[in-house]
Amino acid sequence: MIPLKENEIQLMRSAGRLAAHILSEVGKMVEPGVSTNKLDQAVHELTVSLGAISAPLGYKGFPKSVCTSVNHCICHGVPGSYILQIGDIINIDVTCIKDGFHGDTSRTFYVGEVSERAKLITECAYKAMLKGIEQVKAGNTTGDIGFAINKYVTRKGLYPVLEIGGHGIGKNFHEDPFVPSHGKKSKGELLQAGCCITVEPMINETSAPIKEFDIPDSEIKYYETSDRTFSAQFEHTVLIQEGGCEILTLPETPFEVGY
Repeated sequence: MIPLKENEIQLMRSAGRLAAHILSEVGKMVEPGVSTNKLDQAVHELTVSLGAISAPLGYKGFPKSVCTSVNHCICHGVPGSYILQIGDIINIDVTCIKDGFHGDTSRTFYVGEVSERAKLITECAYKAMLKGIEQVKAGNTTGDIGFAINKYVTRKGLYPVLEIGGHGIGKNFHEDPFVPSHGKKSKGELLQAGCCITVEPMINETSAPIKEFDIPDSEIKYYETSDRTFSAQFEHTVLIQEGGCEILTLPETPFEVGY
């Protein structure tokens, strides 16, 4: 982990605010009858209008400007012709590049009225992210983050995804270290002040294995629960500081989980 310079931190703040704004605006479009392609188009057009670049578009061959993961899709869902239906949950994962630096954030939204199961896993994913963020400070480790997430999630009777997690971020979309949703206290990579990471636990309803799928002409894979039960995720980009951290992707106005 190489600490950012002060001017680079300011650029990360700007990119983070922009990603949060885009996610909030596109989230307002989530309702029954809207296609995931429509959400992708909106993300792309808004990003360009704000003088930024949609980081996913063309990244290792990924064909769209945003990831839309519906219901049993864990992450990297590719927007397409799917029409959102009442009772769905959808994670929208926005990453933009502004002045050479990345802002990365995601939220899980309800589509109309959803089941209590859907609410439980969505609220758990959000609170698990916050539990992880509480452990982000210089001198702590990635294991501290993962331990806190795993403890919270398993006590709710749910299951963190072990194979996929957060990452370092800055000039590059994905950098070291890997930020897991499980781990042991004081183990893993040491967190250094002035570096940025994402905290993004993905939470499944059951312990069923996850399934990996190819995306045509891309190195990126997408993942689903093998038993087609719900998966939910939230993500923030955070700046590691002495004694704590700064969330760089906070929305301009507070939001209610799922909306």
